[in-house]
Amino acid sequence: MYNIDQLRMFVYAVELGSFSASARELGKVQSAVSQGINNLEIDFNVQLFDRSTRKPTLTAQGQQIFKQVKAIILQVEDLNSSVNAINNQEEGLLRIALDDALLLPSLSKVLDKFSQTFPATELELMAAASTDVNRLVSQDRADIGLMFTDLVFHADSEPCFIGNLPFVAVCHPSHALSKVSVAKLPDLIPHRQLILRGNKGKVIDHFPVVAGKVWWANSFVAIKEMIVHSSVGWAYLPRYLVENEIRHGKLNQINVSFDHKTWSPPVDLLISKKATKGPGLLWLEEHLKTLLD
Repeated sequence: MYNIDQLRMFVYAVELGSFSASARELGKVQSAVSQGINNLEIDFNVQLFDRSTRKPTLTAQGQQIFKQVKAIILQVEDLNSSVNAINNQEEGLLRIALDDALLLPSLSKVLDKFSQTFPATELELMAAASTDVNRLVSQDRADIGLMFTDLVFHADSEPCFIGNLPFVAVCHPSHALSKVSVAKLPDLIPHRQLILRGNKGKVIDHFPVVAGKVWWANSFVAIKEMIVHSSVGWAYLPRYLVENEIRHGKLNQINVSFDHKTWSPPVDLLISKKATKGPGLLWLEEHLKTLLD
């Protein structure tokens, strides 16, 4: 009966182009690989390779079987990863709650590296307004949180300041504020401001209401979409999120007189004080601290 080693010999011989390359990859002598593939052909009662040429090529039957064998090898590797993860006490699932303003390109790089380091651990991303992130963490609905700093102390969670995220004031090019060279406070007050607040109605401490008229949303991405496609109002949005639209004339950056430097509210990484920190959570905690570096 064939075994997993023989299946690996077959797959590597196909992918690397020769029996000798398969042997080098597996740390075996070429004769062992040749014998292993011969035994596989006997068990399958199928000729896998055409050996009449200098370089062995798959037969039509070999091509058909290769796809299935490759799938089996991948499943075995996934199984081995899961078993190793259990033996290393790695988490089966980790949940990250974060403000969607923090869906930075650097986050994708961190998560890609996480997937390679902990291939058996599933991740769940939950987008939430910053004012709702702490509640998700403290209620054990998320294992780690990323949010704009909350000035209120919460006994159940442990915040860590990780940096600042630059914001700019923007509006649609057809909006009246796009014609103002330098916008002072009296210029902003008459125009509707789009601002973020959580599901419980709480506003982020660092995002003051300036205008007399306000529309609310629990997502910076939703606010951006409203402003890109209409002149309903103006808003402060993460610079990285709108710089492409500003460059292509789809949004207008408002030159606000009282922003001598780019307004950059602080960002915290949050973990529950009750959390049991396994290797995956410890890894995420350490690497997410570099998100805004």
